[in-house]
Amino acid sequence: MKVLNRLVKSALVAAMSLAVLPLAATAQSFPDKPIKILCPFPPGGGTDFVSRIVGAKLAELTGWQVIVENKPGAGGNLAIEFASKAPADGYTLVMGQTDNMMLGPWLYNNLTYDSVKSFSPVIQVSVTPAGIGTSPKSDLKTPQDLVKKGKSAEGLRWGTAGLGTLGHVVGEDFKKRANINLLQVPYKGAGPAITDVMGGQVDVYIGTLASLAPHAKSGKLLAVAVTSGERSPEFPNVPTLNETVAKGMDFNIWTGLFAPAGTPPAVVATLNKELNRVMADPDVIARFKSAGVASAGGTVQNFDAFVKKDYANWGRIIKESGIKLN
Repeated sequence: MKVLNRLVKSALVAAMSLAVLPLAATAQSFPDKPIKILCPFPPGGGTDFVSRIVGAKLAELTGWQVIVENKPGAGGNLAIEFASKAPADGYTLVMGQTDNMMLGPWLYNNLTYDSVKSFSPVIQVSVTPAGIGTSPKSDLKTPQDLVKKGKSAEGLRWGTAGLGTLGHVVGEDFKKRANINLLQVPYKGAGPAITDVMGGQVDVYIGTLASLAPHAKSGKLLAVAVTSGERSPEFPNVPTLNETVAKGMDFNIWTGLFAPAGTPPAVVATLNKELNRVMADPDVIARFKSAGVASAGGTVQNFDAFVKKDYANWGRIIKESGIKLN
């Protein structure tokens, strides 16, 4: 009997060792082909700005092949849904953010992904306020001007990156707080919306400060306000809605990289390790800062806990707002 027990134990140890081998081999050989980062919005927006800086620096620091692919549509949900169904091998990542990861599932009934269950969080990439910008030729120079226009018969035409984006939700919140007539004009991303604002087709655009910053610094857009509770260090002269016309407003936008659920933990750990090098790189920090974006980083565990908490918090906000898109 003792001999039999020893044989059984030996067999179990051998089986467990063999089970660990594929995972170890996967971690050691990863990556052996290009890594794709899906950007849920078209070129010209804040998410694209962040994605391309991160992708280029990751390739530079590691020697890996990294491809950034724009896959816009459905307020950013199209790329998220695509990534949720990709092979769980670490070769397809998606730059998720507040719009699509936190808001989409609460606003749309027909999405097939679950922001918590369908993904393995890899790393938080950035945090930035949303900014409100308009054409320098516009009469809308201050937050008070926005409210005045919003109380007119014509109302305030508010361009966003799409239905269900943070700009949409923030607009609805601003509308209630300031008691104004706000008309949302949804686009397929920040780029086309900003183009129309600069051309005067819509009054203002709201989106990440990163998407507005280059145009504001070049004089093509006027930054009217930010939606965070405090002013942006990079744009200290731009007032907040909280301090002027909408007390209590405090909205920021974050981005983060996600892999499909089931991606081997060792692969996720490898990605997190190398991406933390990216987030701590002085060049990345400086380029982010120039656009009013703060570099994030951190452990997989901390990002996972943050996603779960933020998801529940946005669910409460959406329910209270009464917004439902289908």
